[in-house]
Amino acid sequence: MSRHGKVIVAMSGGVDSSVAAALLKEQGYECVGVFMRVGAHPTVDAASGSCATADPAATPDGATCDADPSGADARTNPPPADPSTRPRRLRHGCCSADDALDARAVAGRLGIPFYALNFEADFDRIITYFADEYARARTPNPCVQCNIHLKFGKLLRYADALDAPYVATGHYARIVARDGQPRLARAAHAAKDQSYVLFGIRRADLGRCLFPIGELADKAAVRRLAVELGLRVHAKPDSQEICFVPQGDYTAVVRARRPDTLRPGEIRTADGRVLGRHDGIAGFTIGQRRGLGVAAGEPLYVTRLDVLSSTVTLGPRAALLAGGLVADDVNWHTDPPAVGAALRAEVKIRHMHAPAAATLQRAADGRVTVQFDAPQSAVTPGQAAVFYDAEGVVIGGGWIAAAVP
Repeated sequence: MSRHGKVIVAMSGGVDSSVAAALLKEQGYECVGVFMRVGAHPTVDAASGSCATADPAATPDGATCDADPSGADARTNPPPADPSTRPRRLRHGCCSADDALDARAVAGRLGIPFYALNFEADFDRIITYFADEYARARTPNPCVQCNIHLKFGKLLRYADALDAPYVATGHYARIVARDGQPRLARAAHAAKDQSYVLFGIRRADLGRCLFPIGELADKAAVRRLAVELGLRVHAKPDSQEICFVPQGDYTAVVRARRPDTLRPGEIRTADGRVLGRHDGIAGFTIGQRRGLGVAAGEPLYVTRLDVLSSTVTLGPRAALLAGGLVADDVNWHTDPPAVGAALRAEVKIRHMHAPAAATLQRAADGRVTVQFDAPQSAVTPGQAAVFYDAEGVVIGGGWIAAAVP
């Protein structure tokens, strides 16, 4: 019997989720490792060491890959140091067949059950969202959508089927108590903080979320723990790309899903001067400087995208500044402010953006207007705007509908 209950650990095959699973096991949780298959990977038989794909609605017996039957503790039984035992690193995405093998090996090393769940149909909808957003001249954030609908959506429902109170991931974030309620907060390691991409977790589900590595000082500490635990993924590189765009060519995704939207058009300055032509606005995003296909003798940035006329507008860096934004589909982690009431907050408008001081005001239709104390650059429709209090605790967040002067 575990001390803290059963937890479903989303294991990507990377070092972060692997260490998360190990820490939870040490803390006394009954861990069940889960790998989410989001693409059409071939199933390999058990003799090869791979894991069969299972439907998430199936019973555990139908979904499991055999864990290491020895149940050996990884600290007391480290793997051989022979470099030939290290896994091959083929790319820097995630969710590949190699990642599944790594996840299964770690689960076996820890002596915990391991399941592979087929989320391909659900993930396909996220890819469609990705293409649709670019077709609307918006810049999508599929990682946030994956967290909302899969990791802390469908995976929580799978946890319910297994009578598991908790779901855990290798995200750098923390759950803290405020007024007796669980709240999402920034990680101890500010540079690795991922609370921004987790704002979409429902308030009611925050108490079921565990982020074991959110309290660790830095990534080096995570890798040191992985070495101590004897985990073969201790030196595995971080994922750097969107998993379904492994070569970084996101326009290829749009071309495949929404070919009708790639209409040629003009590249202009704000005063109407034509600088060149393009093959489709899906190849551009607000704030973009490189790859514009024009030469103007000065640095120019994408400042506006017009879907109807298929026009890309360029301008100087100063033209990117906006005094505020309007966010919709807002998810609150606390009681929302009264309509029209002012609420002070720090607001992030993209993952690597330094939070900016601002005043929030909620409208009757649920939208939130954000007015920054100082203008911010490249406020991009389609990206998330996440609201924090002065202590780095998430108040809520929504999707940027428009920048405002």
